[in-house]
Amino acid sequence: MKRLLLTTLLATSLVTGLSGCGYNTLQAQDETVKASWSEVLNQYQRRADLVPNLVNVVKGYADHEKEVLLGVTEARAKVGSIQMTPELAKDPEALKKFQEAQAGMTSALSRLMVISENYPALKANDNFRDLSAQLEGTENRITVARNRYIQEVKTYNVTVRSFPSNLTAKMFGMEVKPNFTVENEKAISNAPKVDFGKK
Repeated sequence: MKRLLLTTLLATSLVTGLSGCGYNTLQAQDETVKASWSEVLNQYQRRADLVPNLVNVVKGYADHEKEVLLGVTEARAKVGSIQMTPELAKDPEALKKFQEAQAGMTSALSRLMVISENYPALKANDNFRDLSAQLEGTENRITVARNRYIQEVKTYNVTVRSFPSNLTAKMFGMEVKPNFTVENEKAISNAPKVDFGKK
């Protein structure tokens, strides 16, 4: 009887101690970060799925723009070669490679959209307009999903680093998570120069 009472008291104190040490908060925040990351991946996948359709529509109008079309196709292949898994967000080096591949895709798509300016018939094509609108909407969704992920990682990292939950985090091997970074922070910190002078 004493053994049962002692076991019950020990279990109760353990549960009470864990609930007050931030364990449940850390678990909930970790799951929120994972869900936010899944949404980021979902939106990047949506963009990758739209690209072949957009390239095929442009091919019919701008066949001699093969270099740009090839660049978009290569950028998509590079993005596709990276395994987009929840584990990717835990590895800073893998996250950096993922960001670089996505930046390459963004750059290639920008060049593709510039080409469309040279082809009025292409811009008037219903399929192109629909795909462009979907791509623009997807880029906005990516921005929103990344922002949510950044905020969730911030919340989680603050909890992991704050006392007393940092003790619980260390005990259970929960570490600060890497977050999205800007590829060339120094370059974007300078204001762009606007020149309306004639060339």
